[in-house]
Parts: sequence; structure tokens; C-alpha cells
Amino acid sequence: MNLVAFVGNIVEPPKLRESAMGNKFAVMEINVRRAFPNSEGVYEVDTLAVTLWKGIAQTTSEVAQKGDTVAVKGRIQSHTFEGNDGQQHRSYDIIAEYVSLIQREGQS
Repeated sequence: MNLVAFVGNIVEPPKLRESAMGNKFAVMEINVRRAFPNSEGVYEVDTLAVTLWKGIAQTTSEVAQKGDTVAVKGRIQSHTFEGNDGQQHRSYDIIAEYVSLIQREGQS
């Protein structure tokens, strides 16, 4: 089963674009706080880039704002490519299948 889910705050709202094949897509960045503190007692934050396609890209780009708290459910997609060093590398993308606005920035 390929499933990823997390809750975080939008750092960079999605900007709707169109692929060469004519499909709408967007990428947004989300800060996700880790569930455990590091050795200094600080909860670190990971910034994740999330790709949205078609209707979910359209809707999210219309309503999402910087600082909003969102829940994302999706999948991880991998692909390989040849780097400038001539070596094969693997890259991973988070593809959103569901995005839910939990809280607007500044509202409680």
C-alpha cells in the first residue's frame, strides 16, 4: 500500500500551471512538525513539496493561503534519472489525492 498523510502549514501556496499535455497542476510547500523532539528538546520541521493535479490543483490553488493549516493524503511516486555526474539517481514526489483546509492563518 502506498499511502502518506500529514498535517502542516502552507509555506508556499500552490500556483496553478498547465503541463505540456494540457493537464492542470500545482506544487505547494508545507511545513510539517516532527512528532518528537530532537536531543535539545526542539521539535524540528520538515518542508515538503506536494504536487497537486487536475481538480485538486484547481480547487486548492483558489482557496489555500500562506500559513493555512491543511491535511494532505496522497502517495509517494519515485522516478530515476541520470545526473550531471553520469550516475543514476532516484527522486521521490508526494502526489496529493486529498487536501483539506483545517484552519485559516490567524484564526483559531
